[in-house]
Amino acid sequence: MRRRVAIAIAGAVLLAAAAPVWAHHAFAQEFDEKKPVTLKGTVTKWELINPHSWIHLDVKNGDGSVTAWMIEGGSPNNLFRLGFSKDSLPPGTEILVEGYQAKDGANRAVGKNLTFSDGKRLFLGGSAPGSHGESEK
Repeated sequence: MRRRVAIAIAGAVLLAAAAPVWAHHAFAQEFDEKKPVTLKGTVTKWELINPHSWIHLDVKNGDGSVTAWMIEGGSPNNLFRLGFSKDSLPPGTEILVEGYQAKDGANRAVGKNLTFSDGKRLFLGGSAPGSHGESEK
């Protein structure tokens, strides 16, 4: 009986450990390389979570209305290696993000790079082509 319980617990632990792998996706699964976007807006929130970070961005439209976007970036560790710090994107920061929109047309994109209002540019280290500074195809 103890052996069955131990096997059941070990199986549950293995399944729990594999859950983040199931949640991870490839660039082409969710984003469209034929839908490049350039978004200029104001950061409302920055989530440093694994396996991807998320930048919440308010983008002002031509008519004055505002559209909320979510931009996927690399993992926090990857972003820190590319020059970000925990304080890089406080709410209210104005940025320009280049990336690729979600295939479903939602206001969600994967970021390739980010430019601050002072001209400083950082790569977003995610799954987008060119997001680590490598040349694109």
